[in-house]
Amino acid sequence: MEVGERKERFLKQRQVLIFFVFLGITQAGSEPRHYSVAEETESGSFVANLLKDLGLEIDDLAARAPRVISKGKKMRLHFDRQTGDLLLNEKLDREELCGPIEPCVLPFQMLLENPLQFFQAEIRIRDINDHSPVFLDKEIVLKISESITPGTTFLIERAQDLDVGSNSLQSYTVSPNSHFHLKLQESPSGTVLPQLVLNKALDREEQPEIRLILTALDGGTPPRSGTTIVRIEVLDINDNAPEFAKLLYEVQVLENSPIGYQVAIVTARDLDTGAYGEISYVFSQASEDIRKTFRINEKSGELLLTQELDFESIQNYTLNIQATDGGGLSGSCVVFVQVMDLNDNPPELTMSTLINEIPENLQETIIAVFSVSDPDSGDNGRMVCSIQDDLPFILKPSVENFYTLVTNRALDRETRSEYNITITVTDMGTPSSRRYSVAEEKERGFLIANLAKDLGLSAEELAARGAQIVSKGNKHHFQLNHQTGDLLLLETLDREELCGPTEPCVLHFQILLQNPLLFITNELQVIDVNDHSPVFSENEMQLKILENTPPGTIIPLENAEDLDVGKNSLQNYTITPNSHFHVLTRSRRDKRKYPELVLDKVLDREEQPELTLTLTALDGGTPPRSGTVQIHILVLDINDNAPEFTQSLYEVQILENSPLNSVIVTVSASDLDTGIFGTISYAFFHASEEIRKTFQLNSITGDIQLTKYLNFEAINTYEVDVEAKDGGGLSGKSTVIVQVVDVNDNPPELSLSSITSPIPENSPETVVAIFSVSDLDSGDNGRMICSIENDLPFGAARAGRCSVPEGPFPGHLVDVSGTGTLSHSYQYQVCVTGDHRAGEFKFLKPIFPNLLVQDTEREIKESSNCRNSFVFS
Repeated sequence: MEVGERKERFLKQRQVLIFFVFLGITQAGSEPRHYSVAEETESGSFVANLLKDLGLEIDDLAARAPRVISKGKKMRLHFDRQTGDLLLNEKLDREELCGPIEPCVLPFQMLLENPLQFFQAEIRIRDINDHSPVFLDKEIVLKISESITPGTTFLIERAQDLDVGSNSLQSYTVSPNSHFHLKLQESPSGTVLPQLVLNKALDREEQPEIRLILTALDGGTPPRSGTTIVRIEVLDINDNAPEFAKLLYEVQVLENSPIGYQVAIVTARDLDTGAYGEISYVFSQASEDIRKTFRINEKSGELLLTQELDFESIQNYTLNIQATDGGGLSGSCVVFVQVMDLNDNPPELTMSTLINEIPENLQETIIAVFSVSDPDSGDNGRMVCSIQDDLPFILKPSVENFYTLVTNRALDRETRSEYNITITVTDMGTPSSRRYSVAEEKERGFLIANLAKDLGLSAEELAARGAQIVSKGNKHHFQLNHQTGDLLLLETLDREELCGPTEPCVLHFQILLQNPLLFITNELQVIDVNDHSPVFSENEMQLKILENTPPGTIIPLENAEDLDVGKNSLQNYTITPNSHFHVLTRSRRDKRKYPELVLDKVLDREEQPELTLTLTALDGGTPPRSGTVQIHILVLDINDNAPEFTQSLYEVQILENSPLNSVIVTVSASDLDTGIFGTISYAFFHASEEIRKTFQLNSITGDIQLTKYLNFEAINTYEVDVEAKDGGGLSGKSTVIVQVVDVNDNPPELSLSSITSPIPENSPETVVAIFSVSDLDSGDNGRMICSIENDLPFGAARAGRCSVPEGPFPGHLVDVSGTGTLSHSYQYQVCVTGDHRAGEFKFLKPIFPNLLVQDTEREIKESSNCRNSFVFS
């Protein structure tokens, strides 16, 4: 019994020894054989005849049982054992199998038995031109400012072509046009990028939109193509100033026109759009009197009355109106308002001489001398004087507006002793008067003139006739010294307070004498002295001027006010010396002076964002008085700088097991412009769906974050185009190359190709099993070691990627280990039976070292087909 058991145990051991011998395998040549076939070739098509390469004759095929071994479960190739032909098992799509990788190689092995041999081979799938270039968008929209200079380039979306090599995308063309030509640039990865280059300056007012056809061409024969529309929106800049329909508006307004009356409507237009085309109307350098009398609607340009007009005070107004657009450019016009006189002033009669008693026997005796006046003009000032018709008196005109009342026949006292004469005056003119003058600001009591002498009277006669001064209104500016006959100032006179800008400044008064009654008209002209300096209404002017404003442009400035008149009034303007501006002094129709700033040299905001100048107003007095104002000029930015990335190419590496939301890289761009033109937003530039799923770009910070787990085995490199765009539509481009770094995250896989069970006990070096191993990882992470335990009567021979180590190893397990960083052992249980059933090759889950014994034992217990004892039949 013991002998039988020992014999049985010996036989079992011998059978197990024979089962695990791997030493008889040979590999026919280390270099693989190469074949090729065009993609999309029909299933069953001939690839090559392998008899010569395998060293076989047609009669050897049955005995050697050749077959194709391919990686994976899908069998794309078939070997015909009748003819030795290698055939396609299915139609091959190069783009589906390899994507952009070129060459596209499908490795396979030919396995021969009796004796066992491996032949390494590969089939190259040749690309055919079965795909046309395709743009992701049917229309590409570019927003380009009309201020962009010729020579500027704009990167536009590239097309995609799934074909490779000569069949891939090779060039681009653009439809003929006068503004752009196409420039091709090669990216760091070798991709052809189309760029539009501006040939001549754009003009939005001339052509607000341009449509081009961009065509992508591949290199096939015949070539395939794809097209997209490039729609260019020309963004407006403020290159047009408002222009009035008329430079001079002349209107007439009745002096009794009501408050709110529409005097005129001024209209300007601006060829620009948006804010640059929105116009607002304001008074330019208007006096206080104009601002009190008129109001302008800043939106409609409607000019309205805000107080009643008086022809006798002011006969006309000259209004300067400025139209300003949203970018600071302006145009101006003049409204000349002529006040139309109405007969709103009653005539006035001034009696100069009156004789109450006359002899009855004298003819043509002068009874009275009088004058008439009316401040109205034209027909309203023409005068008619009359008396009753049935009286022995007539009126005779004398000098202008003076009349005498005389008898036209002898009077008879006995018939009639007295007459009541009514003089009727209509439309009277201005009477003649005596004129005096005095400089303003003279002290109270200043001697103007001696009236007694001027009237040919003595002081005593002047007093005896009760001479008194009669002035219009309640205020009295003069007094008469009856003892001396002197005309004196009753108070200090301020010409500016009395007359404002009116010149000459004349005060009217009358001398009334009694016995006989006599009115004598007089005038006093108040002479201006230079007691006021020119004054600006503000301490500082702020001007906003676009940096692309052409030299020669005139910028109206606020004028100074000087209350003095004549030569003492404002005469000239000067400005601090500088290289950009000079000032001109202009005269209005009313002879008031105003300044204009003239640009001499183009401004550059990036070079000098602001300037401060001092404007000085000078009058003509001796010595001259002056006033100053600071002009603070803000140079407005135009979008003349595109964003620029700090790097045109960012190259980063990231582990494929990196967590979500990891920041891969931060792209950064800068823009020399300010405000909205310098505000940068980041976006992917025509990114594929895969890139948008995998990465997220923060539009504000430029951080690129991971939003999808990476898989080196699926995609190992991403080329991400990033665009930085400013608020004016200009953009810059950069490329981010993301290289996915492989980690050892895939276990080796072992696939059984052939197994022989049972086998005779007396056949040493019999091949028991053939298997292949693979690992999706790369580099050292994908290099593998195959081993079995050393104390078993089996051996292993290399036939591919698997190397065989030396040394002990745990029983009943085959170990396949990665040699890369963080490598682990993955163990597979090998079982065989001694009965007629087929041998079993069981794949276990990867077992980490600390779980090796526990997991192995559990798996062995779970397998009912794996035993430690064998029975022979």
